[in-house]
Amino acid sequence: MKFTKKIVLILSVFAVIYSCSTKKDTVVSRNWHSLNTKFNVLFNGKEAFKKGIDAINNDYEDDWFQQLPIEPIKFEGEKIDAPKFNTGIGAGFDDEESQEKKASTPFGIAEEKAVKAIQKHGMNIDGIERNSQIDDSYLLLGKARYYDQRFIPAIEAFNYVITNYPFASLINETKIWRAKTNIRLDNEEFAIESMKLLLQVKDTLEVDLPEEIKEHGYTTLAMAYVKTDSLQKVKKYLTKATETLNNSNQGARNLFVLGQIYSSENKKDSASMVFNKIIDFKKAPKKYKMHANIELAKNSTSDSTTVAVLEKLHKLIKERENRPYLDELYYQVGFLHEKNDSINLAIDYYNRSLRAESDNVKQKTFTFERLGNINFKDSKYQLASAYYDSILSISVDSLNLRIRRIKRKHKNLASLINFENIVTENDSIIKIASLSKTDQETYFQKYIDDLKKADKDAAQLKLNQAAFGADFGGNSLQSNKKGKWYFYNPQSLNFGQTEFKKIWGNRKLEDDWRWSSKIETSATEKDSVQVEQVNLRYDLASYLKTIPSTTGAIDTLKLDRNQALYELGLIYKEQFKNPKIAIERLERVASLNPKKELILPINWHLYKIYQDLGEDLKSNKHKNIILTNYPNTIFAKTIKNPNKKIEEDISVNEVENKYRELYYLYKENKFQETVKKVVDILPSIQNSKLIAKFELLRAYAIGKYTNKETYKFALEAIVIKYGNTEEGKQAKKIVEQLSK
Repeated sequence: MKFTKKIVLILSVFAVIYSCSTKKDTVVSRNWHSLNTKFNVLFNGKEAFKKGIDAINNDYEDDWFQQLPIEPIKFEGEKIDAPKFNTGIGAGFDDEESQEKKASTPFGIAEEKAVKAIQKHGMNIDGIERNSQIDDSYLLLGKARYYDQRFIPAIEAFNYVITNYPFASLINETKIWRAKTNIRLDNEEFAIESMKLLLQVKDTLEVDLPEEIKEHGYTTLAMAYVKTDSLQKVKKYLTKATETLNNSNQGARNLFVLGQIYSSENKKDSASMVFNKIIDFKKAPKKYKMHANIELAKNSTSDSTTVAVLEKLHKLIKERENRPYLDELYYQVGFLHEKNDSINLAIDYYNRSLRAESDNVKQKTFTFERLGNINFKDSKYQLASAYYDSILSISVDSLNLRIRRIKRKHKNLASLINFENIVTENDSIIKIASLSKTDQETYFQKYIDDLKKADKDAAQLKLNQAAFGADFGGNSLQSNKKGKWYFYNPQSLNFGQTEFKKIWGNRKLEDDWRWSSKIETSATEKDSVQVEQVNLRYDLASYLKTIPSTTGAIDTLKLDRNQALYELGLIYKEQFKNPKIAIERLERVASLNPKKELILPINWHLYKIYQDLGEDLKSNKHKNIILTNYPNTIFAKTIKNPNKKIEEDISVNEVENKYRELYYLYKENKFQETVKKVVDILPSIQNSKLIAKFELLRAYAIGKYTNKETYKFALEAIVIKYGNTEEGKQAKKIVEQLSK
């Protein structure tokens, strides 16, 4: 009896297994494979796919200063894999080795599960698929390949569904995914045609498409029209896609892109309406709500709306959960204050933006740029240059047009700052050199005392931070099992020992340890201890040695300073269009007894600046100097005949002949005469294409009878004025060689 039961049980098991075969079209087989596919293999694949989508939504970094892409994913350019056909109809399955490599990513796992479902549970009997879940598997397969940027195999999977399952419930979704994939392959025309066929024709036939399908389809159409630069069509279909907002993430993104488009068209009312819709959309992700508020602030048009927007921004700043967006919120508040000419408030909020904890490098570059522009406008060029330098030091996109423009601006400021530093430094040295010996000692001793105090305060601060960092929320190296006492902190202890040895040397723990005789020095350590005891930063004699004492050295400093002042005057006048500072520099160099060849051009430039400003009294002063002391120069002739065109004074051939004449003069080693004659002719050839050649010849001549720094000054001035010419490039090469 027992034996009979065993036989029956075994036969029943074999019968069930046989009935579940993928080759048998039975009710048991169909249902068993369908359930196993849906709730086992396919379920795991869909879960992996969801993880991949969540990772994209969470990790994708949007550039909020540009129009967002409709789909938040960035594909590598031209990365399209050719399909490999091994098994399966229309699947394009890869070999086992490729599958193992891809299975480490969420989309790779999803593809692996889809392939497994198709291969192990597919019931293609007599050309008809009996497993109702296989079409879902092919759709998942195509979607996973889409996000893995394997577009051609993805289209094959979608086509297989469309061809073999024309009446499946997911056929419309599959057509949308095929259209999206074609957009990625630059087949947007086909995508548009297929989406219109799906959405518009079915509407005509009164086929009720689900809202989710309509949203997805209209979003895809908008993506296609972005590729064709049809902005009006993009707006049209984004508007249709945002009528229902069933997909909260994509819906909020569609609204934001639509608002950005309206803003770019200067349709501020329409843009504000869209951004307000995002703010009121309860299911919208936080990032879209916050940036919608920021975009509303950008679109404020009047003082009344600005006040309301500022109140809203301040409210957002106070809310704790908005801390990740503080840098952007502070920046926008600063921008609105700058727009309302409240410059001090703007600077304060820009600085708050920089102090806010954030990894948003691009936001920092915009904040630095605003601060740089404010200081540039206020003629604080050195501070402006520091802000531009900060941009270049953190920016990773050196090819960006905006960054390249800032780089050029910073480069132009670099020469100006170099000249300003020379003036400041030489003025300081000349002033100290003019003091008596006693006053020099007093000056440097005060400097040393201040330096010692600063070093002591810095060392104490560092010691306090190391010893008590945990008490103030800093990083602590103290053990949790021990107390927070100084001697339980190895970092603090080592720092204290190092500082002690630096000041006192090696000493035994005994009475009267402070006496100098108590210091322990081995034969090898004596020299190092003596060197350590004499800190050059605190040595008065080392400072006094640096003061120039000879007349020649001091005169050289004065010449360099005067040349720098003159070059600064020209830079402020010609390049930065700042007549006020140009006058200050040129008037000062005129009062410092400059070398003879500078006197005439200084008076000429001052004459022209005052004339442009309408200050006739001061303009006439410098005009009279030129007419009285230099009556035969081109400058004087130009003043006497102001209505005569400069081109009439010297023709093109005459300019060429004049250059040849001056060049031969230079070759004859008459350098000072060459410089004088070049200076005389410059006003009459301002519109000539050869002016850069004359300037470069003048610089060459200056380099022959002056020092290296003066020569470098003259060349740098050419680089600034004529940087795009061959002469400017040649001058730049020489400056680089001189700087080595």
